[in-house]
Amino acid sequence: MLPAMAIVTVVGAGMMGTALCYPLVDAGHDVRLVGTHLDREIVASLKAQSHHPKLALDIPSEIRPFFLEELDAAMAGVEIIGVGVSSAGVHWAGEQLRPYARRERPMVMITKGLEWSGTSLATLPDVLERALGPELVGQISPAAVAGPCIAGELARRVETCVVVTGRDGVKLERLRSTLATPYYHPFVSADVLGVEVCAALKNAYAMGIAFALGMHELAGGVPGSIAQHNYEAAVFAQSVREMRAVVRAAGGDPESASGLAGVGDLDVTTNGGRTGRFGKLLGLGLTVPQAVERMQGATLECLDILRVMQSALPALKSSGALALGGVPLLEHLIEVALDGRPVAVPFARFFR
Repeated sequence: MLPAMAIVTVVGAGMMGTALCYPLVDAGHDVRLVGTHLDREIVASLKAQSHHPKLALDIPSEIRPFFLEELDAAMAGVEIIGVGVSSAGVHWAGEQLRPYARRERPMVMITKGLEWSGTSLATLPDVLERALGPELVGQISPAAVAGPCIAGELARRVETCVVVTGRDGVKLERLRSTLATPYYHPFVSADVLGVEVCAALKNAYAMGIAFALGMHELAGGVPGSIAQHNYEAAVFAQSVREMRAVVRAAGGDPESASGLAGVGDLDVTTNGGRTGRFGKLLGLGLTVPQAVERMQGATLECLDILRVMQSALPALKSSGALALGGVPLLEHLIEVALDGRPVAVPFARFFR
């Protein structure tokens, strides 16, 4: 049985926020898409010709676009709120959505990232809830979608499996049934810490796995069965080990690293995401500023999560939550991305 039609408003008209609207529309819901102050050109294009310039697709006419100043109209009668801003915009989103947040109104975000509080890693659903205002802490329990999902594929209705995580089981089930379509398959998890830590860390580790692509090309190689796949596989395996260790240190279930939010999203991000392209450029020998320039303004959440982990690692080690020498790959990724060190993956320190 299909769920009853819901009024859903998604804030953030970038590629992933817009792609999330496809299964919602296909499931029969009333879908409104609100652009942030950074999305004005996208919304103007959607209003004029239903064309999304970054997805390079004409979107369904049932997805109704709104400028940010039309937020009140987009929220009229809303039953579910989606948040599709970048990690840097989560606090801003909380301020904008504060007047519309209700205990009975599920909120789900697709933003990936973590924050370091000085003593612990904070997931973005918890950051969003605090940004909504102190009186709502413990009332909203925002959920999050994680897992292997490339926006351009979802918008082309490619079979996609994701995990929806949250602390309110009733809201979680409602979100699952609201999002589900014959091609979009959401699975639920109560392990918010585990899922969200993996969803963030995979961006950093995908960068490291993709070093091999650039190194192979730099050596004159071409894509094929003989490349640097041995290199990639070893870095991939160590990435999963380290994700498990950091999840455990954060208080989550390490098994989440073996699921959609961990190995699933790591594979997609390496092979089809912008983080993989960025890692390849570093493997080619470009400096970080050169690689960032080559990415032409693409959001690089790998750099954000590496900055967070650079702050968090000393405290996690000193507390004993994370073993000394337990994340040699992550430490090297920080050196490369933030300290300007050359790529020299420490294979001899892996698997200990």
